[in-house]
Amino acid sequence: DKSLSSQVSNIYEKQIFWYIFGIIIIILINKINIKKLYNYSIFIYIFNVIMLMGLFIFGSKINNSISWYRVFNITIQPSEFMKVSLILINSYIIHLFFKNRDKISFFNEIKLLTILFFLLLLPSILTFFQPDTGAIIGYFVISLSMIYISGIDKKWLYFFTFIIIIFVTCFVVAYLIDKELLVNLFGKNVIYRIDRIIDWKNKIGLQLNNSLIVIGSSGILGHNKIPLYYPESSTDFIFTSLISLFGLIGILILFIIIVLFDLHILNSIKKEKSFENKYTIFGVLSLFFYQQIQSISMTIGLLPINGITFPLISYGGSSLISYLILIGIVINIEQKEKKLKSFL
Repeated sequence: DKSLSSQVSNIYEKQIFWYIFGIIIIILINKINIKKLYNYSIFIYIFNVIMLMGLFIFGSKINNSISWYRVFNITIQPSEFMKVSLILINSYIIHLFFKNRDKISFFNEIKLLTILFFLLLLPSILTFFQPDTGAIIGYFVISLSMIYISGIDKKWLYFFTFIIIIFVTCFVVAYLIDKELLVNLFGKNVIYRIDRIIDWKNKIGLQLNNSLIVIGSSGILGHNKIPLYYPESSTDFIFTSLISLFGLIGILILFIIIVLFDLHILNSIKKEKSFENKYTIFGVLSLFFYQQIQSISMTIGLLPINGITFPLISYGGSSLISYLILIGIVINIEQKEKKLKSFL
């Protein structure tokens, strides 16, 4: 099919362009003092919140979600860049409160958690009504992981985990008792998201069924081409496409690369002396690790399908650029540490 071939070629060309553009951004980030990024993190955060709000007026509807701006032939997804700003502002705020780690008080912890909660809540609400469930989970992973490493009393983590469980339970009960109420409050898209989770639990649905068939039949070397249709083959279900095309051997090579990549970032956390930078790198690692696990697991039925991209592999300019920005920040921190050691 010539139209399909043209579409695939267009995807490759766009992705190559975004990679080149992202590498230029990495180079530019490494010329910035990381402290300036922290100092201006509140303005970066506010800008991204405004971008999320603007979607309800200027956003384009794609796949039943108003999550993108369309500028000429380019789509921009603000929720991807919100993850970057959330990591930066969380690092800055946590560092401010825990500068003097010998004087961490109970009230200081409450104040810190209140600020972090509102920083998390605002983009989560805006993203919920787009809706983009995957991005919201990403926000929570970032914030909870950074709170965990901050040194705060772990009882707060247990408390917030309990609150989240209660909230989700109430939501599920409301869904089982009165679907119409949820539709009136949040719209039909919310019911659609819940139905997808139920489809996952019952192991039904075209996307999951075809993904399992393709993965199960790929063998050692894979197929010459993808044998069955499943939606979002170049984005959410890129893992299925990869194992179909390259088989078990190709996926084992991919796993080795992912493990080495994650271990490198983990090693950077261990080497880093600045607590502020530690928070940032841990936030980046947590986001990457969560999205790697989620992207693989949802294609084989282990976790619900929620629209998560595979970092650095899935097609999409906004997601790719946001990941490369985060890599640029980590490289900036690593280079700063090397320069400091050589100076000493």
